[in-house]
Amino acid sequence: MTKRTPISDFAENLRNNSYFSHPRELNLPQTRTDILSGLTVALALVPEAVAFAFVAGVDPLVGLYAAFIVGLITAAFGGRPGMISGATGALAVVMVSLVADHGVQYLFATVVLMGILQISAGIFRLGKFIRMVPHPVMLGFVNGLAIVIFLAQLEQFRVPDGNGHHTWMTGSTLWISLALVVATMAIIWVTPRLTKAFPAPLAAIGLVAAAVILFDVPVPRVSDLASIEGGLPAFSIPMVPFTFETLWIILPYAVILAAIGLIESLLTLNLVGEITNQRGGASKECIAQGAANTVTGFFGGMGGCAMIGQSMINVNSGGRGRLSGISAALFLLAFILVGSSIIELIPLAALVGVMFMVVIGTFAWQSLKILARVPRADAFVIILVTAVTVAEDLAIAVVVGVIVSALVYAWNAAAQISASSHPSKTEPGARVYDVQGPLFFGSATRFQELFDPENDPETVILDFAGSRVVDQSALQAIEAVAEKYSAAGKRLMLRHLSQDCHQLLTTAGQLMVDTDDDPDYRLTVDYDVQLGRIGSH
Repeated sequence: MTKRTPISDFAENLRNNSYFSHPRELNLPQTRTDILSGLTVALALVPEAVAFAFVAGVDPLVGLYAAFIVGLITAAFGGRPGMISGATGALAVVMVSLVADHGVQYLFATVVLMGILQISAGIFRLGKFIRMVPHPVMLGFVNGLAIVIFLAQLEQFRVPDGNGHHTWMTGSTLWISLALVVATMAIIWVTPRLTKAFPAPLAAIGLVAAAVILFDVPVPRVSDLASIEGGLPAFSIPMVPFTFETLWIILPYAVILAAIGLIESLLTLNLVGEITNQRGGASKECIAQGAANTVTGFFGGMGGCAMIGQSMINVNSGGRGRLSGISAALFLLAFILVGSSIIELIPLAALVGVMFMVVIGTFAWQSLKILARVPRADAFVIILVTAVTVAEDLAIAVVVGVIVSALVYAWNAAAQISASSHPSKTEPGARVYDVQGPLFFGSATRFQELFDPENDPETVILDFAGSRVVDQSALQAIEAVAEKYSAAGKRLMLRHLSQDCHQLLTTAGQLMVDTDDDPDYRLTVDYDVQLGRIGSH
């Protein structure tokens, strides 16, 4: 039987993609929904891509090309149908200093290297480690991103002051814009209750845009951000010196961008999977993201990763298949090539209203209710990850959340170590300590405090049937206890160590181990301190 790898999964996905299969296999109602959802997503992608390009300090088309290429490749071959990828703010803020110090060509080279690193992560199946992200961290992640999306939309209420700066809207322009935002949100809320023939966000954008254009309402439009007109992205090798000095410049940025991109993409993959009841695909998503970024770097794009806001728009609009993401990318390209004059007339307030509804749908409101019911440590992690996501970025927030959760777990596990003593039934005059709980670095100190070498009898048995030796710190703790009993001239024996603990002791080389195991116990080991040996009992 041929062994499956992420590369073989990727190739099979290319051959067997459901939307490239026989037309009779297509679900026509779902296909229609996916295409309309893709159109909605494409409209929402335009201001986001332009805004993130400005953040990174590059031309708006660099952001739009990234949204098209990354969105197309990941939609076709990624690990989660229905998930949307493109240029994101989390990556843009990292690119600022690179572009400012070295120029856009170094950015393109960095994006290529970023993609190669992500492909490597997929090949080595590093995406599976996303399973180690605890649920409180996930709640903090979605809450933090919801707040970040909300704050990003507030920038649309700033207008140029004529001196190269932006100021907040005032007067009638502000009130009209707010009214349009509310109207958009109301239409999105009402439409599903009237009909499900087309996505509610698309209906809202269409109706509000039609009213603004028809009555020539004086509010900011997409054209006030930048012109999105352009041609097809052209292939070009990044114009940078191919030297170790260049590699030394771009490598740190590539590593950071690759890590942030994969963390955000894999967390979004899990979030979309919970909504659509899908599982797996982490390694495939890593390879697809990497391939997309590698290609993007050669076609003048700023790179990207999964976008939770646009993914939620797509999923909530009914987009479930790969066609939804593919059509979103193709519609975006059509906007760039032939539809810019129409798209630029859309009021920004309509797109802001759509994103505000995304914020409402993304924020885990139930997390506010459970804060008082869950353990205090979990409540703290939820709040901490939310705050760090808003104040810093997603990658730092997730790492901090995982570390804090791990420390809390280690502390709680350390408190579980205990030992009860009783006279031995097999060794006359001996005392048995039944050790309970995991023995590892966190519980090693407490473990050493459980025994009384001075007052114990001549023979002491440590029974590990209810415990497990985990790491080097545990071995050192056992050695320390053994030395205390040896110094007191007493005999210490170890029993009922599991097979993996036996292997750990043998590998460490600190204790001599007899591998003639007791078949009744899988492994029963006695360590005689006084004689300096371990033997079967």
